[in-house]
Amino acid sequence: MLTTPPVLPAVWGTTSAAEPFAVMEDAAPSGLHFLDTPGMRTVLTPGMLAVGDALADAYSQGRFVCVLGEAGVGKTFAVHTAARRLGELVLLPLRFRAQPAPADLRAALHRALGLRGEAPADPGAADAWIRRALALKPRIVVVEDAHRLSTSSFEYLRFLHDDLPQGLCVVLIAQARGERSLRAQRMLATRTAGWPYIWPLTRDQIPKAVPALHPVWQSVPPDDLKALDARLADGCLRRWAVFTHHIQQALAATGASTPDWDMLQSVADRVDGGRRP
Repeated sequence: MLTTPPVLPAVWGTTSAAEPFAVMEDAAPSGLHFLDTPGMRTVLTPGMLAVGDALADAYSQGRFVCVLGEAGVGKTFAVHTAARRLGELVLLPLRFRAQPAPADLRAALHRALGLRGEAPADPGAADAWIRRALALKPRIVVVEDAHRLSTSSFEYLRFLHDDLPQGLCVVLIAQARGERSLRAQRMLATRTAGWPYIWPLTRDQIPKAVPALHPVWQSVPPDDLKALDARLADGCLRRWAVFTHHIQQALAATGASTPDWDMLQSVADRVDGGRRP
């Protein structure tokens, strides 16, 4: 019989390696960085550290964890990067309807678990296959856009969690505005190991985080990075990834090795639609 996963060491390694804004040497899987920009590195932001700790607890206990934050702050990146260091992921990107029903969850789980053929039309038969597969070994079920789940879908996840002797680690990723809908699910109150919230980076954190994110920013003065953040990103790393992508294109087109202020301003004009008054 499968037992509960043991308590694991810190997700990000030793204490010294897991300091804020440290760069992880083992790169994130290809395609995980937004736009898959060459040279992007995995930086341990405070949000990444919080998600790693909460996910490690949830995985060791077979419980839920709810990851919240505004768009672009790195929720999905943090969850996927941390989860891949712990165990096998079962990804449920439920983006195909406004309120996925249990039937949608069954079909998504059937595909994600690699079960043969199409999911059985009979719910009992489909659940038998899914429960058998989940019982074979510990997994981490990741649900994107969890704030869009129907109440019946939350109940279905509760059923799977409660049915397994070792529980089930389920990560619910939701935008900040969806926190109320998750908090309203009473079953999460006693089954959730943590509610980590990923905040945008502060302006003072930008000179630490952005040069670590990509080497192209290491020659840019800290005050210029802060000014660019105020104009374009507001602490959201997804926007910095977009800006980095365009800066690399500009460097390739001009043959320059590092961006100067004129290049930064020119690219910023293209990215945000023109100079602000």
